[in-house]
Amino acid sequence: MNRFPLWKNAVIVIALLLGMLYTLPNFFGQSPAVQVSPLSSQAKPDAALRAQVAAALLAAKVPAVGTSLEAEGVRVRFADTDTQLKARDLLDKALNPEGAQPAFVVALNLVSNAPAWMESIGALPMYLGLDLSGGVHFLLQVDMKAALNKRIEGTLTEVRSQLRDARVFYAGVSRDGNRVVVRFSEAAQREAASKLLERNFPDFALRADGSGTDLTLALSLRPEAYKTIQDAALKQNILTLRNRVNELGAKEPIIQQQGDDRIIVQLPGVQDTAKAKDIIGRTASLEIRLVDEDHPGPTSPTDTPPLGADLVMERNGYPVFVHKQAVLTGEVITDASAGFDSQSGRPSVNISMDAKGARVIKQVSRENLKKRMAILLIEKTRTEAISVATIQDELGARFQITGLASPKEASDLALLLRAGALAAPMEFLEERTVGPSLGAENIARGFHSTWIGFAAISVFMAVYYMLFGTISVVALATNVLFLVGLLSLLQATLTLPGMAGIALTVGMAIDANVLINERIREELRGGNSPAASIHAGYDRAFATILDSNVTTGIAGIALFTFGSGPVKGFAVVLVLGILTSMFSAVLVSRALVNLIYGRRRKIEALSIGNVNWREEPHSH
Repeated sequence: MNRFPLWKNAVIVIALLLGMLYTLPNFFGQSPAVQVSPLSSQAKPDAALRAQVAAALLAAKVPAVGTSLEAEGVRVRFADTDTQLKARDLLDKALNPEGAQPAFVVALNLVSNAPAWMESIGALPMYLGLDLSGGVHFLLQVDMKAALNKRIEGTLTEVRSQLRDARVFYAGVSRDGNRVVVRFSEAAQREAASKLLERNFPDFALRADGSGTDLTLALSLRPEAYKTIQDAALKQNILTLRNRVNELGAKEPIIQQQGDDRIIVQLPGVQDTAKAKDIIGRTASLEIRLVDEDHPGPTSPTDTPPLGADLVMERNGYPVFVHKQAVLTGEVITDASAGFDSQSGRPSVNISMDAKGARVIKQVSRENLKKRMAILLIEKTRTEAISVATIQDELGARFQITGLASPKEASDLALLLRAGALAAPMEFLEERTVGPSLGAENIARGFHSTWIGFAAISVFMAVYYMLFGTISVVALATNVLFLVGLLSLLQATLTLPGMAGIALTVGMAIDANVLINERIREELRGGNSPAASIHAGYDRAFATILDSNVTTGIAGIALFTFGSGPVKGFAVVLVLGILTSMFSAVLVSRALVNLIYGRRRKIEALSIGNVNWREEPHSH
């Protein structure tokens, strides 16, 4: 009656082992480290870079605890933060000499001290949020009006160009608020323009007005297009910010949307607010230049460029000479999307330009057929050629970049073209700094509150329910083990509200064991045998436990759905805690009770508090 089948016991044992395995990395702590990674997206960290880093540290007599080669870059661990800061400055000067184009990102980092075999199976510690590790927090507002103005101005120019190219005669094109108004003197010309613009501007609704020789055709953005422009501007700004904060070396930066026009940026571990603002507010630009075909190409990054040319590095690491004069800048690119070449079927990037860009690129490409053209991303002192391709045909407002290795590379390039600059200006609404000492204090208080609560509950349960209370405490401990292990497995970011969720879970998880124990005592008072009381207590309490946890889970899901930031973190811990508490209360505690009482042929008493059932002796 009170025995689990072998498979159920095996599931519990495996769950306990996995819980311990994925919880353990959190107890090894973290070491201050420096991560060195190539700036170029095509360059990969290798053994040569590792040797170069080790040699620079050895020459400067900076002691390192260990050096490892990871997919993200070379990581060097140090004994303390002072050595870490000294090594960061040293490696930055050694790998990025003054006056030369930076080739590496040298960033501060924290590395887990857990054994390598744990990391190989994904057993990693939880990340600590801003309120626990310290760092900077920004709240930015995107200027949606500027994004809309940019779209309207681009449409104004493109309407003129398309009507001119189609030889549709018009009296003038002007802007009236968020509308583009085209004036005509002939109804036939307006009709031809209406067909052309309706086909090429699907995001705009057309309306014809006027009479006689004063005819107008107004283009107004459709309501759904407003939302599309806002979403695109917000997403592009978020993507650009993600690319920029990598330079700060923040561990698990949080960059997320808040509301319709705001962005939250949290950078754990970063204390330099001025530098963070400089990088986040930085402007990047794109340029299209012709490759210098009049001189032999460079053989190394140190070659001197000829007069009127610059040396830049391609994404694959090769140097190339390009003319100083830009053909076009990134302002003319209105869109970039990944796709496939219709002829070869290979990945490509489709570029859309405004009317000005279309005219210039058409003329330049016609005059430079079979020559190479480079698209450059320029950011501060770094210039990178993200694409160098041969002009095969005359280009227009839309053209393709081909010769890409994979669809992922095409998608990355399209994103980079769109994210080279902010889609709309942003204003800093809020900024604050959380010091590392305050973060350490938050961690200490969070753990103390959790362990004090756990200890108080343990004493009460052991005194009130005796052996069954002790079993409940063991089940509660396994619940915490499962919850921490699950959060580590999911690589969740632990914040102060998350720690509050863990503390709340500890308090709530014991409720299920209280219900079970009280149900067993009730069965004993009703005259049932101890074995029958155990069986009935667990079975009949399950429905109540399920109901109470489902209602709490619904509240947690609502918090996650409608909340944001810290509220979401609390909700995630709460919902996961409900799942682990049901498993530990119903299965783990039952398995322990079965282990103690299940193999006895005759149970004379249950140690469950003030109800101690004993079988009455038979009279002769």
